[in-house]
Amino acid sequence: MGVSQHENGLQPAQSTQSGASGVPAEPAVSVSGISKTFWRDGQPTKALHDIHLGIAPGEFVCLLGPSGCGKSTLLHIVAGFIAPDEGEIAAHGGRVTGPGVDRCVLFQSPTLFPWLTSRDNVLFGPRSRGMDNEEMRSRADALLATVGLEDFKDHYPHQLSGGMRHRAALARALINRPRILLMDEPFAALDAITREQMQNFLLDLWQRERMTVLFVTHDVEEAALLSDRVCIMSPRPGRIVDIVDIELARPRDEALRDTAEFVTLRRGLRERLADA
Repeated sequence: MGVSQHENGLQPAQSTQSGASGVPAEPAVSVSGISKTFWRDGQPTKALHDIHLGIAPGEFVCLLGPSGCGKSTLLHIVAGFIAPDEGEIAAHGGRVTGPGVDRCVLFQSPTLFPWLTSRDNVLFGPRSRGMDNEEMRSRADALLATVGLEDFKDHYPHQLSGGMRHRAALARALINRPRILLMDEPFAALDAITREQMQNFLLDLWQRERMTVLFVTHDVEEAALLSDRVCIMSPRPGRIVDIVDIELARPRDEALRDTAEFVTLRRGLRERLADA
């Protein structure tokens, strides 16, 4: 069953023209002049100021910045959870006015229902839309196999390791076939070894699926390893002060972390972040 733009939290938006850079006429995500201020007890806190960003279909972009700089706020505005005070968000040519199944969000803590098995967690979205059929159940099983949980489909979240829970949450996101995956520091709470495993897993998955990814992190190495481009944000109020192209060859693997090229890139990003 198709989903209309209105059901998707989208309204028609005017497409931009293709430029000399080769960016498609209709970006996967277009962020135009976004600003946001939060108020508490009559006191304003300006979180974001005049953010502009275009993300091409299939591109992996990281938002890199210090804690409190507005990275997550920007991601939640793209998701449609928060309305900006100024500016506009478009997704594949449609103006974002709310959440939609074309955009799926993964948070720092995997939000699995503890009373459902891995398979039933993955099927929750389709079932809530009346799409519980054999085709969807087969797709759920295939996704669980893809994320390495084929033998754990009948396990409950408390029976899974931290990395397994994150992979189950990723399968639950992918069953909706989102065009855009929004990831809010999804591996920050994991131990170092599991975090590296999940980064490598995400690289492999992105290489196969090529969905558009906007990924929030404050970890320089993570941003360098995963991204096509890194958007460096200033302390609050958050602004994009630099966009760095990551010209490391793909596919990328574990061995890349120890190369001189990677170490130099990581150092340069850290220095640029310190100057933001």
